[in-house]
Amino acid sequence: MTSCLWLVCTLIAIIGSIYAMLAAFLVARFARRPKSILGPAENVALIKPLYGAESGLGDNLGSFVRQDYPGDVQMICGVQDAADPAIQIVRNLEERFPSAEIELVTSSRRAGGNPKIANVLNIFPRARHDVLILSDSDMRVEPHYVRDIVATLQQPEVGLVTCLYRGRAIGGFWSRLAAAAVDQHFLPSVLVGVQLGLAKPCFGSTIAIRRSTLAEIGGFEAFADTLADDYAMGDAVRRAGLKVAIAPFTVGHTFSEDSFAELLGHELRWARTIRLVDPAGYAGSVITHPLPFALAALPFGGFNAIAWMILLLTLACRLFVPLQVERLSGGGKSSVLLAPLRDILSFAIFVASYVPGAVSWRGRRYSVGADGTVRPI
Repeated sequence: MTSCLWLVCTLIAIIGSIYAMLAAFLVARFARRPKSILGPAENVALIKPLYGAESGLGDNLGSFVRQDYPGDVQMICGVQDAADPAIQIVRNLEERFPSAEIELVTSSRRAGGNPKIANVLNIFPRARHDVLILSDSDMRVEPHYVRDIVATLQQPEVGLVTCLYRGRAIGGFWSRLAAAAVDQHFLPSVLVGVQLGLAKPCFGSTIAIRRSTLAEIGGFEAFADTLADDYAMGDAVRRAGLKVAIAPFTVGHTFSEDSFAELLGHELRWARTIRLVDPAGYAGSVITHPLPFALAALPFGGFNAIAWMILLLTLACRLFVPLQVERLSGGGKSSVLLAPLRDILSFAIFVASYVPGAVSWRGRRYSVGADGTVRPI
């Protein structure tokens, strides 16, 4: 039995190391992708659903205002509570950028089980332009963001544009550990999945779509009860016969976790969402955790020379991934030294995601149905 366990752990560690090298290669190739050339500048409405004055919110929103774009850019922020502290952040933003088109929508109307989409439904009627860019409040972008998103959306047969993102810690140790999960696991896994035809991503980091395409897929109302609303929108666009394009650059996903409990709650929700959306692919992602298996192979192999060699090889391959990711835009401090701890924690999250339970989002708890729909608890 010990020999069999050693063999299984060793094989997964070797396969995972090969996977890590493939991921590093694909990240390096993504970094060299050329950007599309902007055609006629189309006017854009930025839709920003907000909930609470999260850390870095003012700087995140400010990055969307400071755009180098020749067309009109309207930003509409929305909250569902008149006492939401995010309101003051938006008012401060209006004072900082008096010439910018910034609007605030406050409405308690709720439709469906997904609070984010309920907020978006309240914001949408105020959008004046044809090109809509919906993005999460924890995203931070560069001045070329709108220009490059619109240029990608203008390509033939593209119905929706989304963005890969890097982790950007704006807090202490726990936020850096959370950001490392994006850089070292999520982003590389997406690129491998796309390359192998196993993933068809669409992320809340950016969903750029035209009004006509949105109407064709049923509007935002069609996703009011869906947990993974971003994935569902991308899937609907593909079923309509259009492409979902990944923009040739990365944006920053800010993290401000200040405790292990906060990090755990966030990552469990994320992991359970992915598992519900793609159960087979998620199960197969066990090979993206080679380091824990290489560590487990040590005692099963009696701490022999081969087991030690495989462990060192696995560690080297895993470290090569964040070294390549750090060449991409949008990220924060280096996370290379956190890689071993991050790998072990990510594997623990992977295992824990199979334990039944509710998900938490913005201080609220939700039950998740087998079809991915959510209901407040």
